[in-house]
Formats: sequence, structure tokens, C-alpha cells
Amino acid sequence: MVRLRNTGNRPLDQVKGWAGFKTLLTTKNSQNPPFKITAIVSSILILELLSLRVEGSSQVEYPISYPAINCRKHSAVLTDFGGVGDGKTSNTKAFNSAIANLSQFASDGGAQLIVPPGKWLTGSFNLTSHFTLYIHKDAVLLASQDEAEWPHLAVLPSYGRGRDGPGGRFSSLIFGTNLTDVVVTGGNGTIDGQGAPWWIKYRSNQLNITRPYLIEIMYSNHVQISNITLINSPSWNVHPIYCSNVLVQGLTILAPIDSPNTDGINPDSCTNTIIEDCYIVSGDDCIAVKSGWDQYGTKFGMPTKHLIIRRLTCISPDSATIALGSEMSGGIKDVRAEDITAIDTQSGVRIKTAIGRGGYVKDIYVRRMTMKTMKYVFWMTGSYGSHPDPSFDPKALPEITGINYRDIVAENVTYSARLDGIQNDPFTGICISNVTIGLTEKPQKLQWNCTDVQGFTSRVTPPACNLLPEKKDNTDCFFPKDKLPIENVELKTCFMSK
Repeated sequence: MVRLRNTGNRPLDQVKGWAGFKTLLTTKNSQNPPFKITAIVSSILILELLSLRVEGSSQVEYPISYPAINCRKHSAVLTDFGGVGDGKTSNTKAFNSAIANLSQFASDGGAQLIVPPGKWLTGSFNLTSHFTLYIHKDAVLLASQDEAEWPHLAVLPSYGRGRDGPGGRFSSLIFGTNLTDVVVTGGNGTIDGQGAPWWIKYRSNQLNITRPYLIEIMYSNHVQISNITLINSPSWNVHPIYCSNVLVQGLTILAPIDSPNTDGINPDSCTNTIIEDCYIVSGDDCIAVKSGWDQYGTKFGMPTKHLIIRRLTCISPDSATIALGSEMSGGIKDVRAEDITAIDTQSGVRIKTAIGRGGYVKDIYVRRMTMKTMKYVFWMTGSYGSHPDPSFDPKALPEITGINYRDIVAENVTYSARLDGIQNDPFTGICISNVTIGLTEKPQKLQWNCTDVQGFTSRVTPPACNLLPEKKDNTDCFFPKDKLPIENVELKTCFMSK
């Protein structure tokens, strides 16, 4: 018989942010120029991180406490269901059995499953409602490399095809759909996607369906993903899609900087979402905001809106700190990003779209960004031309308007801005204020390359292009003062004891 443990809760006086690795990659030697992060350095850090995990014992030290949107009345440990944390034995059946058993308590205060210290090899498993998955600080979930442990799922309706191939997709390692009140959290325990074999298959065109993500939650409400470390994902790391009221907090995400499509966090057709206190080293965009692809996204018609991104640190030499698009055909609206640090990253906030996308990106607000060693500070692209199939509508033009950037400092920059709108469909309402950009020793001669854009700047150095004339009245670009509903969520302190 599985022994269930009682839990309790009290109000959380202070929600703690992420901890651990921020200074490790953001510190530079004052006697040397800003460093270049390499895949080797990223791999060393990943190995060092894993070496901190305790091997052998699967004993849990009690009491356990953690912040969550809801606490649970019932609790169990993975070993109660036959889990073996030796890094070799498959625990897919143990996870599925545990969650199936604990799902019976959804209407009786909910349940939580503790993953104790150890290395827990597993394939994909599904979450349930009114449920918490807690990954102990000395636990490592190892993603199985046996494709038989990864079920196949249908194509996402807002995309029309897979990202890696025309077929469907592998289920994510941690997956859930049509859920209410679900939490994935821990004491900064680790999820290791063991992605290298998947990257090889992708690069050699061996895949007909899309690689798995580490966490994907669909069609769900009241979702929390917090205080865990994710490494070596086969593809995207965290993908909430068609969800509302989503909290993503305190994640450390690490992948080699040359790993393909290892986006950090991708909110996709979601409403009322907050992403905060995260540290990401990625082979792709650290955060990519999406809402569907061409005619499929337009037909599905679910925008991403009311999104907060704050206290993010990003390292991604070949991609963006925050990307808006390119799959934005359902619309992206009311995005608020602040207190962002980008180091050795290709661009700051990048807008990506194309003819055929339709949809919109509007009411975007960014402030207090610090950037070091960048190719671009500002980048907008109107010709990001990938399409799911030839049936896209060439008359479907995106609306890009109301883009606000303020209070930005950057150093060691190659290009200040590349802003390419679409002919006969200009990007409008661009405001850039209080920006200081320091250039590399050998910067590009043309610092602001602008076509088919409209707006203005104020107190920007070096001066912007003629399409964004300087206002002399010290105007500051707008940033909303009201709070979004997701900011009013109060976390509880949840406990588990023997």
C-alpha cells in the first residue's frame, strides 16, 4: 500500500527568486575584454552542475517546503510506486502509475509527488489536475533515449505541421493537457533532456516528426513551473500553449550554444502569463513569444496577450534575448519586459514576421535593459520567410505597431539597429528613448539600417536613422503602470512531512 503523507500550508511572506548561477557567467575579468561564451564552457557548466547532485541515496530529508499557487492535502514519493533512481532503470511506468493513483485525490485537496534524490531515467509521462510534481534538489530526471518511450502526438492546430517535419511530434518529457491547477517545481532539481542524439538526428534529417520538448502544458489554466534546472533539451525547453494564468519563475536553463532550436521558454497563444527570475544559456532564443503559423494560426485565432517578462538573464550568441514571432499569426499584444540582462547575445528584443503571417504584434513595452557584447541592440525583420506549406495567403500582411523601448544601456555593440519593415506595410508607432549604445572597436559604419518603419526617438546615442527622427522634448516612451491579474497571485508556502 502506498503511504500518503499529510501536508499543510501558510501564507508566503516573501516569494524567493532563482538562485545559484547568475554570477557564474555574468562576471568578466576586469583586465580582459568581455568574454565569448563557447559550447565548451556551457558543457563544463552543465557537468559541474550535475556533479553537485547526490548519487545513491533516495532518502528525503523532511520537512520540505516550497512556494506554490496551491498546496496539496496528499503526498507520495516516487519510490512508493517502484521508482529506482540508479540512472539505468526506466521509471516511465512508475511515474505513470504514481500520477494515475494520485489523480483520485483531485477533488479531495489534491496530491503531490516527490522525486527524491537519485537519477531517474524516464520517458514521457502525463500530469493531472490539482497536482504538484516536486523535484528534490538532489534529483535528476534523465530523459530516455529509447524512442519507444515517447508517444506520438498530433500536429498542433495553430501550426498545421511539425516544426522539424511534416508529421506530428513526440510527446514532451513532462506533458499535460486540459488541466487545472498544476505545478512543476522543486528545490532546483534537474531535468536532463540528454538531447545530443536528437540534435544529431535533426541535423542529419533523420526525423519525420518534431523532437520532444522538456515541458509542454496545453489547454490548461493555473499553471506554475518554477525553481528547477533544465539542461540539454532535445528542442524547446518550456512550452505553455493555449493556456491562461501561467507562472514561470526561477528557472535555470542550460544548453550548448550551438544546439539546434533549444529555445528557453516559449509562451504560445497564452493569456495572463509571467516569466521572472530566470537564467538561460541557449542555442536559440532565450524567450520566444508565439501564437501560430500563417493560415493555421489565423484560423485558430488565439493570441498571446498580457505577458510579463522581468529579471531575465540571457546568453545566446546566435539568437535573441526575447523574440516576438516569427509564428505570430494569432497575434501578440500587451507584452511588458523589464530588468533584462543580455550578454554575448545576437540581439535584444527581436520582432520576426513575414508576408503571409497576418496577425499582429502591438502594444510592446520594454524598459531597463542592460546588454554586453551584442551584434544588434534593436532588430526587426519583415522577411522571416519560412511557411508551413505553400497554401499561405500572400495578401495576409502582419500589423506591427506600438513598439516602445526605453532606458537601455549597451556596450561592445556591432550594429545599433537593423529595422526592416515590409514594403507597403510599414512597422509603425515605434518609440525609442533614453538609450546609450557603446560600440566595438571596429563597428559597422552604418549603425542604423532602417527601411519601411515609422516612429521617433528621444535621447538616443548614436543617433537613429531619418525614419525615426529625434524629438527634442525629452519624451519617454510609454510603459504601463497598471498591474496585470497574474501579478496579484499570492503564493502559499507548502509543506511535506513524514
